Amino acid sequence: MQYIHKIDFDAMAASGADQRWVQHLLDAQTGAGSCMVRCIKTPGGGGSPAGLHTHDVDQIFYILSGAMGVEIEGERYDCGPGALIFFPAGIAHRNWNIGEEPTVHLALNPPLTDPNAAFAKPV
Repeated sequence: MQYIHKIDFDAMAASGADQRWVQHLLDAQTGAGSCMVRCIKTPGGGGSPAGLHTHDVDQIFYILSGAMGVEIEGERYDCGPGALIFFPAGIAHRNWNIGEEPTVHLALNPPLTDPNAAFAKPV
């Protein structure tokens, strides 16, 4: 069992400023039984690949760097580093980069999602 998981900042930097990058830090493949954690870099102008969508589980974002716009139930919020964003299960939402530099955030999903089901459900 691996207890310590680190963000691969070298791989993130190598992906280029205009590329979306995702690292699975914790999930069923790494031994997690109750949640999934990913580190996601979104380039300027980029956003949710699924657009407006829902999930069957709660989703929590923690912004590490950059500026992110989010829409939750039709309300817009601008969030910067240190913001913790909560998307309850079943609530329509989307996110996008509102700046020119990439945003980097942690995405936490408790409980662990069903690997056989679609993660994001477009609205």
